[in-house]
Amino acid sequence: MKIEPAIKTDHEVLLKVWETSVRQSHDFLSEQDIAALKPLILAHYFDAVDLRCVKDTAGNILGFCGVADGNIEMLFIAPQSMGCGIGAALVTYAVKYQGATKVDVNEQNPQALGFYEHVGFKLVGRSPTDSQGKPFPLLHMALAQVDAFI
Repeated sequence: MKIEPAIKTDHEVLLKVWETSVRQSHDFLSEQDIAALKPLILAHYFDAVDLRCVKDTAGNILGFCGVADGNIEMLFIAPQSMGCGIGAALVTYAVKYQGATKVDVNEQNPQALGFYEHVGFKLVGRSPTDSQGKPFPLLHMALAQVDAFI
């Protein structure tokens, strides 16, 4: 498993990983929500973060993480690779090398909430809507101990 910067030519594959991961873990999103997000992710969101991906020995992308301003903005793992330590490796990398100390989690995604709690994040706040003003509450989390990662 290798963590490396994602490049522009990776974006289409990253979008596929995002979509399959979202379909696995974000059952509160409608088909319309997913369809509306896809072009935004490809045209804007990938470029707005420091984007890293995990590749296997054959060069296949298994997951990715994007960080901006100390916040993990996106962390998605291909469904067949969930539970294999890729998410934890990406979070550790994000904390150690990208300065991440915060993350926002959709309240309707208890699997993600449990994951972030497991790796050391604590709940520090809540917003009733997501960053686009949609009725998907966000839980704001912060690392309890940054030095545990360093």
